[in-house]
Amino acid sequence: MIRAIFTILLIGFTTLGMAQTDEKKQLEQKKAKIIKEIQGFRSLLKKKSNKEKSVLTKIADNTTKIRLSEKLISNTQKQTRILDDEIYANQKEINKLNRELKVLKDDYANMIVEAYKSRSQQSRIMFILSSQNFLQAYKRMQYMKQYANFRKLQAESIKGKMVALEELAAKLNEQKKEKEKLLAENLKAKEALVEEKKRQEKLVKLIQKDKRKYTADIKKKQRETRKIDKKIDKIIRDAIAEANRKAAEKARKEAGTTTTASTKKPTKKKGSTSTAAPSKIVLTKEGKIVSDNFKANRGKLPWPVEKGYMSLGYGKQRHPVLKTIEIDHSWIEITTEENANARSIFDGKVLDVQIISGTKSVLVIHGDYITVYSNLVGVKVKAGDIVTRKQTLGKVYTNAVTGKTIIKLMILKNTTRLNPEKWITPL
Repeated sequence: MIRAIFTILLIGFTTLGMAQTDEKKQLEQKKAKIIKEIQGFRSLLKKKSNKEKSVLTKIADNTTKIRLSEKLISNTQKQTRILDDEIYANQKEINKLNRELKVLKDDYANMIVEAYKSRSQQSRIMFILSSQNFLQAYKRMQYMKQYANFRKLQAESIKGKMVALEELAAKLNEQKKEKEKLLAENLKAKEALVEEKKRQEKLVKLIQKDKRKYTADIKKKQRETRKIDKKIDKIIRDAIAEANRKAAEKARKEAGTTTTASTKKPTKKKGSTSTAAPSKIVLTKEGKIVSDNFKANRGKLPWPVEKGYMSLGYGKQRHPVLKTIEIDHSWIEITTEENANARSIFDGKVLDVQIISGTKSVLVIHGDYITVYSNLVGVKVKAGDIVTRKQTLGKVYTNAVTGKTIIKLMILKNTTRLNPEKWITPL
């Protein structure tokens, strides 16, 4: 029973240790990703530093700085907490080893004293010769031999404990140095964050007098965003309907049938203004494989550009200046360098190419997943083309007014929008 409990506890501690190691590794990878994003941001910011910027552009840049700094600080704090746990566990183990070593040394010292008292070779011989019979003499010889071996084992155990203690002490020292480094990095990042927030407050004050104007502009952009969402939604539903029609036609040909009943276009109901389009792709066997492969690469997909930083996140968020306004995006925006190539994040087939708000959007289908790349020019693909991972789709458009080169990435499963941040990996 005791052995079973010990085994369960050992498995529990081993599992906990492995989980902590995995978390530490993940945090290191995340930190590398954040640092690379910060470097990309600084590099692009340096290139644009000579260009005249509006207050809103400066605020947007500052917001990105603050967001990246906060991400780095949060990640470093988590790393520090894990190190604290490791330092505590190792210090506990060192204390335990020291106690065990003291007991071993005390026992060994007592053993040496006793051996010294009976060190005479004659006394050992007399101890054997004074035996009452041969069997007793044999047992006394075996005892003396075992006693000598035990002394040797005790000496080796002390040596082993001392080596383990030295190794653990060295590891603890390294962990303390690593913690000091992380704390120094965190302090530096926090000081920079405080400065950025002060700068942000000054910039915000500059636009308070024109608050109504900026509010109206933001709301106008939000209305435009909703229109774009609706247009993309319609494009996707129509594309899904067409893809399903072609798949059904292909299946009928393969089955050798000639019926065309299911290829008839749906008719509008009386009083309705639009035709209901399907919201789900009917997967073939090949499509199911592609879909499963895409899903298996969640968190490992490349960015749609080679360089850059995420300048706008997915979903609902407060406006960085006008806190009463909530903005909502069904995509992420990545700011990159001029003349940057937009690339497919996975193998697939071009579903459609559409003009939206003056620039082009490329829709690529991967089983029942769809990726949308918006704000492109000079598109090099057309509907029906097979594309591979990292294949160039076109150039990312550079806004002449702001000087910014931004690609918008949307990921959907059928018509359900997903958060691209959870699908792409560090650059």
